[in-house]
Amino acid sequence: MEISSNDNVTAEAERALTVLAENAEDGDALDTLAGSDVLVPVPDDADDEAAGDPSVVALPVIEQPGGDPLVPVFTSEVRMAELLPSVSRYRLVPLGALAAQWPTSEVSLSIDASAPHGLTLSSQGVRALLARPQA
Repeated sequence: MEISSNDNVTAEAERALTVLAENAEDGDALDTLAGSDVLVPVPDDADDEAAGDPSVVALPVIEQPGGDPLVPVFTSEVRMAELLPSVSRYRLVPLGALAAQWPTSEVSLSIDASAPHGLTLSSQGVRALLARPQA
């Protein structure tokens, strides 16, 4: 994995997650988060052609014990390595764009699940809170 140079963007996204942990309806924090890029792990079963196609993002769906399927995304390589140390490939995707195309099925989104400021949203929450119009 390459070390990314988006430390400022990462810090802003993590600050937004911290604010949202206290107030889930903070519009500024939601806008900041929706405008941030997140790391989406490339599933192990994705072939090299699909993994290299910039117009395709395969979502890594994890089955939760007794719960809905979940897609983990991360604000930084450090956060991703804390939870999924074996991930060797990922895509950098604007969270708002990902949310705007979120599946209608019950697939939850977890942002920085291993961090104190982690946030998990239901599929409806993803579309309602993060698929925000760009100013």
